[in-house]
Amino acid sequence: MSLDREQVRKIAHLARLHITEPEVAAYAETLSRILGLIEQMNAVDTTGVTPMAHPNDAGLRLREDVVTETDQRDKFQKIAPAVEAGLYLVPKVIE
Repeated sequence: MSLDREQVRKIAHLARLHITEPEVAAYAETLSRILGLIEQMNAVDTTGVTPMAHPNDAGLRLREDVVTETDQRDKFQKIAPAVEAGLYLVPKVIE
C-alpha cells in the first residue's frame, strides 16, 4: 500500500500535526514502507502457530520470603538529628 501526499496531509491534519511541504514527501515514503512491511507480515502463513501472550512466556522462579537483614532502626535513629516515637523528624517545608 502506498500513501500519496494528500493522504499524508489528511493524516497530519487529523493528528493536529503541522508538517512542511518537504516533510510531506518524507512522511509519505516512510509511512508507505511501514504499511508495506505490515502487508508482508500479514502475508506470512501462520497456521499451526499458537499465539503467545508474551515472547518470554515463562514462569518466574520465586525465592523464599526470608529476612536477610536484621532490624537496625535503633542504630540509625541514634545518629539521626531528631527522632520522636520511632519516627524521623524533618523541618517543615510547606506552611
